[in-house]
Amino acid sequence: MTDVHGQRVVITGAGRGIGAALAERFAAEGALVGVNDRHPDRAAEVAARVGGVPVPGDAAALPLDEARRALGGDIDVYCANAGVVHDGGPELPDEQWQAAWDHNVLAHVRAARQLLPGWLARGRGRFVSTVSAAGLLTMVGAAPYAVSKHAALAFAEWLAVTYRHRGVRVHAICPRGVLTPLHQALGNATAVPLTSTAIGPEQVADSLFAGMAEDRFLILPHPEVADHARARLADHDRWLTDINALRRRGTEEETGSSTDPVTNHDASR
Repeated sequence: MTDVHGQRVVITGAGRGIGAALAERFAAEGALVGVNDRHPDRAAEVAARVGGVPVPGDAAALPLDEARRALGGDIDVYCANAGVVHDGGPELPDEQWQAAWDHNVLAHVRAARQLLPGWLARGRGRFVSTVSAAGLLTMVGAAPYAVSKHAALAFAEWLAVTYRHRGVRVHAICPRGVLTPLHQALGNATAVPLTSTAIGPEQVADSLFAGMAEDRFLILPHPEVADHARARLADHDRWLTDINALRRRGTEEETGSSTDPVTNHDASR
């Protein structure tokens, strides 16, 4: 297993869900964990539970100097886990599209900007991006999430191909449905296709540690996602047709008609 004992770890959106599970696992492996959440009470509760330190604030613009002071030194592992999701498509207002871009993509860019100089100087560092299967495939019913998660995966890939030889390790976690508050906030047409295979957040943490031990970039808590991704590449038109059929069935079951409802949600992981 990858030895993270004594390492300083920051996890965004760690007040619940996948982030809290990652905090618990890193702490169990002997890491000192900085628990970030935009809700200070959640950050404090998880930090107390895992023996870490709370780092409250909006992950979209988190000043890592404060996290370094709280942890007592440089950050060894950064988990870009916080995210937002909105059901809907182009009809959503710019503010919701911008929120997805800020939290699901630019938060990663801003963190890397602060972390890379130190990591490159030391010759080591680890960046973990919670992308979701939406970054490899799509998210039926949630355009801002699907689009921004594709960008998050692209940025993680760019980090890996640019800095791997200089000691920076990058991992992209791409689960399907995970039983978290974010999943529960989705509209039925978006959430129902994911529910039958939904797993607990602890399984996501287990998959990350298995992937780190094997030095894998792509972390797939749902192994079948790899088959879906291969099918998408092998025959993109057929894949689009199949996913569109899934969307039509979900919409009709939810509304009793072919009308596409718009329901908005905003939830952290």
